[in-house]
Amino acid sequence: MQRAQAEMQDGKLFDKAPKSAAGVRPVAFPDESLADVIEYVGPQGGQLQRSTFRDDWIKARKDAGIAADVHFHDLRHTGNTLAAAEASTRELMTRMGHSTARAALIYQHMTADRDRAIADRLGSMIRQGEPRSSPQHP
Repeated sequence: MQRAQAEMQDGKLFDKAPKSAAGVRPVAFPDESLADVIEYVGPQGGQLQRSTFRDDWIKARKDAGIAADVHFHDLRHTGNTLAAAEASTRELMTRMGHSTARAALIYQHMTADRDRAIADRLGSMIRQGEPRSSPQHP
C-alpha cells in the first residue's frame, strides 16, 4: 500500500493519500547514508515524527553550526538542488514526485561550479573538434 502520513499538532499520525499519483514512488538514496538512517530509526524501521525528531534536528543543526532559521524541510530543497545538477528535468520530476516540470525547474539553479563545468565541457568539445551546429539566423 502506498501512503503518506501527516502529523497532527497533538502528535497523532494519520494516513492519507499522496498529493498526486506522481507522489507514489520509491526514492533511492545514497548507500553512504544507510548506516545513519538505520542508526536513527533502528534496524526494524520506524516512523519519524515531528514531535520526537525536533530535538534531534535542533541539536544536529547546532552541532553543524547551521543557523536557527534553517528548517529540516530545507534539506529537501538542498537535496533536490544537488540532484538537479545530475538529473534531467524529467528525472528530477520523478524523483521529487512532481507531475509538472514547473516544480522541478525551481531546483535547477545555476551555480558557479555548474557554470564552470559547462564551460569546461564546451572547451573539451572544441579541443576534440566535435561537430558544432551552425548559428541559426532568421
